[in-house]
Amino acid sequence: MTDRPMGFDTLCIHAATAPDPATGARQVPIYQTTAYVFRDADHAAKLFNLQEVGYIYSRLTNPTVSALANRVVALEGGAGGIACSSGHAAQIMALFPIMAPGRNVVASTRLYGGTIQQFSNTIRKFGWSAKFVDFDDPKAIEAAIDGDTRALFCETICNPGGAISDLDAIARVADMAGIPLIVDNTTASPYLCRPIEHGATLVVHSATKYLTGNGTVTGGIVVDSGKFNWSASDKFPSLSQPEPAYHGLVFHPTLGNMAFTFHSIAIGLRDLGMTMNPQGAHYTLMGIETLALRMQRHVENAQIVAEWLEQDPRIGKVTYPGLKSSAYHHLAQKITPKGPGALFTFSVKGGYEACVKLIDNVKLFSHVANLGDTRSLIIHSASTTHRQLSEEAQIKAGAAPDVVRVSIGIENVEDIIADLDQALAKATA
Repeated sequence: MTDRPMGFDTLCIHAATAPDPATGARQVPIYQTTAYVFRDADHAAKLFNLQEVGYIYSRLTNPTVSALANRVVALEGGAGGIACSSGHAAQIMALFPIMAPGRNVVASTRLYGGTIQQFSNTIRKFGWSAKFVDFDDPKAIEAAIDGDTRALFCETICNPGGAISDLDAIARVADMAGIPLIVDNTTASPYLCRPIEHGATLVVHSATKYLTGNGTVTGGIVVDSGKFNWSASDKFPSLSQPEPAYHGLVFHPTLGNMAFTFHSIAIGLRDLGMTMNPQGAHYTLMGIETLALRMQRHVENAQIVAEWLEQDPRIGKVTYPGLKSSAYHHLAQKITPKGPGALFTFSVKGGYEACVKLIDNVKLFSHVANLGDTRSLIIHSASTTHRQLSEEAQIKAGAAPDVVRVSIGIENVEDIIADLDQALAKATA
C-alpha cells in the first residue's frame, strides 16, 4: 500500500484490523476473556493511571470490541470511540460525560420512539431532561437552548419518516451556543453520511442495524470527532476539571482529543457496565466488510419501491426523500448524496385498520421491530414502536395511525414490490 488515504470500501475491510501479531490470523479473533495478565506491578499501575494503553478487564476494553470501535471511528472520520451493548446504551454513553443533574439536552421531535421515551422519562432518573423542538427550524433550536443545555441531539435520517436533518445548519447553532451536536447516524451509516464532516461533535450508532446488517447483534457505537474544546467553558467539568470519579484526573488538558473516549472507557463503561460482548463485536466486524455493497443495493431498491408506491392509488403519501415530491429531496442531495437510505413510511388509504391488514398479509416482508436488515422489514409504528406516545406526538414523529414504516432490503426488487402489491390488495379490498 502507498500512503494515500484508503477508500471507504477498503476501510470497511481493513481499518483497524491488522493480522493478529501472535498467530497471524487474518480475521479478527474473538478474545473471549474477562481479564488480562499484567507484566508486572508497574505495568498495572500505568494502565490504571491511563499512562499506557492496554487491556485491564473486558468490561472496559477487549481487543475484539476495540477493533470494532476503531473501525467505525475510521469510517466516520473521528478521533476515538467506544462500542457498547446497544444503540440505547450508546445514547446514554454519549451524554454521560457531559451531563449532570439539572442539565438538559435539546432534541429533535423526529426521533425513534424509543429514543423519545428514553429522553422523556428514563433520563429524568439521572436528573437530566430533554426539550423537543422541530429541528427543521434553527431558530426554534436556538430559542430552546438555555444556560443548562449541554447538547443538541438529532438523527441524520429520521426514524421512522426518513426526514433529513440539515446537519450543517444545526451544527452552527451548536457552535454559537458552545455545546456539542450529537448525531444518531444509524439509518444513514457512514457510507451515506459522515456527520463529523457536517459539524457533529459526537456520532452514535445502533450497530444492530446497517453496520451488522443481518439481524444477529445488539450493539452500539459512540464516535468522538476529537474537535470539541471541552475546556472552553465551565459547562463540562467532568472533562475540563478534576474528575472525582477518577482520582482527580483532568481528562481534557491531559488527554487532548482523546479525552471524551478515555472518560467513556475509564468511568462510563466501568460504572455503567454497558459493555459489548466480543462475539457480537466479531459479527459486526464481519457485517461491516460488506457495508458499502449492501447500502448501494438498499438505496437502489428503496428508490424503485418508493416510486412504485407513489403511483399506487391505494397509497396516500410516501415520505422517501429520494422522491422529487419530498420536502427533503434537495437537502438529501446535500447531506446524503449517495442516496437517502432505505427507511421510509407511507400512508395507506383506509387508515389504521388497513395498515393492520397490510401487516398481517405480507409474506416476503418480515414484521419485526428492527431496521437495516438485509431482509425487507415492515412495522406499524403507531401500534408498536411509538405506541407509548400520544396521537399528536405520533404525528409529529412521522408515525401517524395510518402510516406504516418499511426498511427496504436487498432482495430482488420485483419480489419486494410483488409482496407489497398482494398485501395491499387484501388490505384495501
